[in-house]
Parts: sequence; C-alpha cells; structure tokens
Amino acid sequence: MTRTVLVTGASGFLGKHLVGALAKSGWAVRAAARDPEQIPARPQVERVALPDLSRPSDWAPLLDGVTHVLHLAGIAHAPGQLPDDVYVRINADAVGELAEAARGKVERLVLMSSVRAQAGLAADHVITEADAPQPTDAYGRAKLAAERLLAESGVGFAVLRPAVVYGKGVKGNIASLGTLAQTPMPLPFAGLDNKRSLLAMENLAAAVDLALTSQRAESETFLVADPEPITIAELVTAMREGLGRSPHLVRVPARAVKRLMATFGKEADWERISGNFVIDVTKLRSSGWTPRMRTRDGIVKMMRTTNGAADGSSS
Repeated sequence: MTRTVLVTGASGFLGKHLVGALAKSGWAVRAAARDPEQIPARPQVERVALPDLSRPSDWAPLLDGVTHVLHLAGIAHAPGQLPDDVYVRINADAVGELAEAARGKVERLVLMSSVRAQAGLAADHVITEADAPQPTDAYGRAKLAAERLLAESGVGFAVLRPAVVYGKGVKGNIASLGTLAQTPMPLPFAGLDNKRSLLAMENLAAAVDLALTSQRAESETFLVADPEPITIAELVTAMREGLGRSPHLVRVPARAVKRLMATFGKEADWERISGNFVIDVTKLRSSGWTPRMRTRDGIVKMMRTTNGAADGSSS
C-alpha cells in the first residue's frame, strides 16, 4: 500500500528539505503551499495550494487519499512584529481545525512545534520533556496551544519540538553568523563558551520519519536537537572551516561584545546567542531515532554548499 503524506508549508525552509527527504525515502507526497510554484518539482510530489490559515478552511480536499500529515505551515518567530492573536489564529487554531478534519481519516498527524513552546531564549539547566512548558512569548504560547488542541482532537499524533535548524538556505541568527564568518575580519567570539543546541536538517528528517511511522512515537512529544551542543566560538570556527579559512577569532570580554552588538542595533541577536541552551534528546534516541550528522560536520557542509564549493538557512 502506498503511503501518502500531506506536507503543509512545503515551500518554506523546512518544507523544501523535508518534502525532498520524504519523496526520496519512498513516500508519495502531497506538498501544499500558498504558492505551489515555489515548491521544487520532483517525482512522487504532487504540488497543491494551501488554504489561507488566517480563516477557517475546508481541509477535506487536501486530506482525500492521505494516510499521514506533516504540518509545518505557520507564522515564523518574528519578535514584536505581530499581534498575539495572529499567532493564535494561524499557529494554534488552524492546527486544531486540521486535526479535527483529519480525525478518522489519517493514521497520524505530526506537528512541527518548536522548543519555544517549552522554554525561552536561554536556560540554566539541560532542557528535557519532563520540564513544565514555560513559553516566554506569543509564538511559543501559540505553539503550545496547538500541541494541546492536537492532543485533544482524537487524531493519532506526534509532536516535534525542534531546536534552531540549520542547513542550506537557513535564515535568522545562523544566517547572520554565516555572513559574519564570510568576512575577512577577526571576530570577537573566542571567549564565548556558552553552549547551545542546534539541529541539522538531516537529523530533523530522521526524527520526522520516526514520528510519522513508529509506534513508539504515537501520542508522544519529542525535543529534537543534535546530540552535542556547540559554543559560538566552535560554531564560527566550523563555518570558516567550511569556507576554507582559519578561525581568526579573538578573545574579547562578553560585555564588550554585547556593547558592540548594541552599537549596531543587534541587542536581540545577542540575547539569542549569549546564554546556554542545551537540550537532552535521550527520549527521542530511546524511541529509535539515530542522528545522521554531527553538528560540526553539518555546519561545515552547510557553509561549503552555501559558498558554492559543493554545488554552487529558521521556524
């Protein structure tokens, strides 16, 4: 029997990669986006239009003939730029409506939530699924609300809470650091030894495969991250290695780096990289997940690809 997975948000950073990975592994994919032409054409991929999630929609046509759903669509984290009710409508209410429509029709609906449903920008302890969720902004609260609506819907489900994902086409803070790494100037990050968990796209794809098909994932919520956290100094060093350069990092007190970033209006970026944020993925590994990529190797690969050395980006 052919398995068919509906992937919403298929034209985004995560969507483009995951649609390709699912098709390559043998799934028939119904890839949905507001503009289907933005979805790369591939064998085994049917490109379709996604309804406007800002209002209630009829999900029946998209679910017809589908055995599984991977829901990626939503509004990305945009601090201070959107009212709370927009996050609630698109990132929570629409999930509840999709789950209700999918109940009794699909084997499993996998929700791509976020670690922000569980914690803020930094944590003074290693984060696990046993921690009580404490989202600190509208985005995280909406993601947590979506998880609860899904669990209450009666559809078979699994929830993934990924860390910041990196790979070709990454945006956000990883892309900003990548841009800095491409400059020839020395960077003042040698003394930044705080550790943060990231997530290689290849490792996320392995987690999606498990969440869609494993009985051990049924009705479960998983944090997803590379097994080994990385410091900012190590991250930039790996980026420059991918570019074929020496690290060229200098040691500057953290408070001086903070002042420098404030001078350029990057206080928010500083808050996102300066604290510890380490995720324990024991639960996911014990459920059968095997990571495919080490963080350092994934960053090197990303930069080589982005820079063109190999062949010519966050939710």
